[in-house]
Amino acid sequence: MNALSRLIALIAAGLVLSGCLTTYDRPLNAGRAAGLATVARSLSNDGLRRLTADMDPAMLALARRHDPAPRTDYWGRVRGWETYDLARLPTLGFGTAFDLAAREINALTPVAGLPINPMEPFILQASRQDRAQALRCLSQAIYYEAAREPRMGQRAVAQVVLNRVRHPAYPNSVCGVVFQGSARSTGCQFSFTCDGSLSWAPEPALWRQIEAVANEALQGFVEPGVGSATHYHADYVAPYWAPTLVKMTKVGAHIFYRWTGPMGEPPAFTSRYGGGEQNLSVAILGGVDPRTQGLIDPTGQGLAPGRQVTLALAGEVRTYEVADPQAGEAQTRVAGVLQPARRQPTPEEVRQINERLAEIEAALDGSSRPAGGPTD
Repeated sequence: MNALSRLIALIAAGLVLSGCLTTYDRPLNAGRAAGLATVARSLSNDGLRRLTADMDPAMLALARRHDPAPRTDYWGRVRGWETYDLARLPTLGFGTAFDLAAREINALTPVAGLPINPMEPFILQASRQDRAQALRCLSQAIYYEAAREPRMGQRAVAQVVLNRVRHPAYPNSVCGVVFQGSARSTGCQFSFTCDGSLSWAPEPALWRQIEAVANEALQGFVEPGVGSATHYHADYVAPYWAPTLVKMTKVGAHIFYRWTGPMGEPPAFTSRYGGGEQNLSVAILGGVDPRTQGLIDPTGQGLAPGRQVTLALAGEVRTYEVADPQAGEAQTRVAGVLQPARRQPTPEEVRQINERLAEIEAALDGSSRPAGGPTD
């Protein structure tokens, strides 16, 4: 029996013994009171069910309010997903489903029903060059992801991109968010950046409409219907990561999600816009979503040095060479070369670090025991 059950039983027993417990506004007779007191003292599950069958709802609510037992805060997660092993890819037994099966799976998870708190306006303050590039990247995301969606659906996609710009888990530029993971065939954040969609020229009239939506978003328009959403997918797809997030709402053909707990609420979006829209590093192009797609590459090594990567980036086809991360911290920036975010440690440096950590642990372990005391 858990602590809540014990607490309810104890409260009931105490009220019975004190003569305060009533049923339907009638005092309990002596035999009934004695029986309930006996059941309460037994603290068994069967006894609890018998005891609470006709208890006043207010009494049960009071007991639950003061429940001392630690309980899992699901933060809106589907039951069974309050915790999961980060070392394993969560598949729910079906991986990623499509079409009719996906719609049936998506219908199994209801919208969380939690409040959708609108975000603060995002007003882009950038140089003319960064502004033009940010507008282009955001327009591409809206066009290739939601060109045939209703206007609210297009604005919702723009809101997700700008939400990510301000979240610490993602790059702090518009193009960085849109093209994160685009060098990975299985890890791009927005599918159009790695599935060849950019090879298709947009329809001019539709592009102008999309560009207007992107422009108003960069000037502070907020789509309140999706709040702090950072993820979405089409309703004909059931990705494996969907149950790990809070299902917020559906707009058009897209289902929108936010991170669970405080990290999914507006106060967590603390990153400042960093600019540098054209400076997409290997860390960005080879990066993954730390919550939903980071498990696909367990090594976390990203792009191999010396490899050449051809990308249709922001409408321009370019070939990049990945720099050697062992070449040192201070490197000369060369056009067409992707620089790693930081130099990787050499095997010798790793060995030295591990040895030093072992020395520190040994010293701490020795100082935590009294002289002559037993060992663990």
